[in-house]
Amino acid sequence: MIQITEKQNCCGCGACRNVCPRDCITMAEDGEGFLYPQVDVSRCVECGLCSRVCVYQREEAPPQEEPACYAAMAKDDSLRAVSSSGGVFSLLAGRVLARGGLVYGVAMGENMRSCAFLRVSEADELPKLRGSKYLQADVGESYRAVKRDLEAGKQVLFSGVPCQIDALKLFLNRDYEKLLCVEVICHGVPSPLLWRSYVDEIERKHQDKIQAVRFRSKKSGWRKFGLAIDGTRLHQDQSLSDDPFLRMFLRNYCLRPSCYHCRSKKLPSGADLTLGDFWGIWNSDPEMDDDRGTSLILVRTRRGAELLREIEDSIVSRRMPFALALASNSAYDKSAPRPKERDRFFTDLDTIPFGEMIKKYGALSPKERLKRTGLYKVIKKILP
Repeated sequence: MIQITEKQNCCGCGACRNVCPRDCITMAEDGEGFLYPQVDVSRCVECGLCSRVCVYQREEAPPQEEPACYAAMAKDDSLRAVSSSGGVFSLLAGRVLARGGLVYGVAMGENMRSCAFLRVSEADELPKLRGSKYLQADVGESYRAVKRDLEAGKQVLFSGVPCQIDALKLFLNRDYEKLLCVEVICHGVPSPLLWRSYVDEIERKHQDKIQAVRFRSKKSGWRKFGLAIDGTRLHQDQSLSDDPFLRMFLRNYCLRPSCYHCRSKKLPSGADLTLGDFWGIWNSDPEMDDDRGTSLILVRTRRGAELLREIEDSIVSRRMPFALALASNSAYDKSAPRPKERDRFFTDLDTIPFGEMIKKYGALSPKERLKRTGLYKVIKKILP
């Protein structure tokens, strides 16, 4: 029986729920808004399957060979405009759908307060999976659905963060030639409770219901991405430096406990392809940067290489040194540091008005305010 005694040892992947033959495991939200397994002990038969698929009980494995590394951009600028980085995921997913396959990824819920995995079979549904979602997605019974599709002979592309890829592979417990796994480099997952509180505050303030969210709006460019929220009358598109939710997220106050020492970052990847933003490309290869989005692609397997070749006519790409890609992408192999204020943050989230949360944890620092005045560069030149 799965027992979570330390919350830092559970990433909320949902593999235990999916593998249980008695359906006696549910994923329940804790006081911080994160999902953890709960076992109905009266129905449990102690089969041990839940422990076998646990990412945090995964056995050590030998290190992988260094993956081939590319910087890439979709040739279709309109596709890049609605993508988080270079539009590569949409092209990969589109190829799988074009040959009758299925794509699993994360979509926002109708009320824009949560997100969950969605199975897509038609190209016109693909936009639902496009773009980053900065909150933890509910896996539901997606692993079971993937297995059914694979057993039926369908090709499946499964896209998720590294721990979800690990969980799927442990759940399946065998290799499927028609399975393609695409992992997204993960900074860490913020609390769904924090996001719901933020949405409630915006709707209260503007007296409007949110109908659409883009966590990676490029209104100010790819490098200075922001968060765009739209309603019937509300149209808010705030830059990274202006949006309090993004600031709280990237300051690491609101991450899941396991994200501060992510086990999946320490073990070999189970993905065929790894996607992310090629941060720093403007320094290493300016020709591959127009501030509209450049993807980082790591090719890990033969299947990944074959799928990438299928879209090569739709992208501009360049082979890059792996070490260079990692230099500006610390989230690839390093966990986010845990702020000393982290526990107090969640206590305050439960006890003080959200407006006060924004002032306390989401406001610009004195240094950030100084940078906006233009005096920061002057002072740096004057002071030793």
